Amino acid sequence: MKDTKLIFHGYFRSSSSYRCRIAFNLKGLDYQFQPVHLVKDGGQQKTAAYRALNPQGLVPTLEVGDDILTQSPAILEWLDETYPEPRLLPTDVMVRARVRAFTQVIACEIHPLQNLRVLQYLKDVYQEDQDGVNRWCQRWIGDGLAACEDLLVKYNNGAPFCFGDTPGMADIYLMPQVFSAQRFNVDLTKMPNINRIATNCADVEAFAKAHPKEQPDADI
Repeated sequence: MKDTKLIFHGYFRSSSSYRCRIAFNLKGLDYQFQPVHLVKDGGQQKTAAYRALNPQGLVPTLEVGDDILTQSPAILEWLDETYPEPRLLPTDVMVRARVRAFTQVIACEIHPLQNLRVLQYLKDVYQEDQDGVNRWCQRWIGDGLAACEDLLVKYNNGAPFCFGDTPGMADIYLMPQVFSAQRFNVDLTKMPNINRIATNCADVEAFAKAHPKEQPDADI
């Protein structure tokens, strides 16, 4: 399995693609990148060829030899089980559950409401301008990250990363969401733990190399 070629289909600004890039980098894995631009050509994720890989027409998609994985939570857990060092999820069962809960605040409660197709729907159907879209994102990203901040107040105990001294799954989810928050001008001034951890992550090469502006398909 470790010699199997990995082909990663993603988009530079996609939060879920960003998560996977961080994980690849932390684990030192090489992969072939196949860009899928979510806006150009009416959205390259909508083509028949791409939907044959991923019926949802979403990114990311990971080809593992003849197998195909979709949805970043599944990809990330597969990576951690297949390439166990360094660990992304802690060994302690209770801490592991807390990490999963933290990541699901982002993956289940925040990310779906700021997904590109939702924002396009707000513009196309409800005729929202960019200011209206920004207010929508500020509400839902802000509420979700405030909950993440409260969890960090409870469990972080001053550690440099979300749940300990080394970056893990929670940090992999947090950083792309902070990027989105900055993109939509979400007020993070009352979230000192998130700001501190984001600064620490930004200093780690695996996170810096995964940033959207560093990707070959970036157009920002």
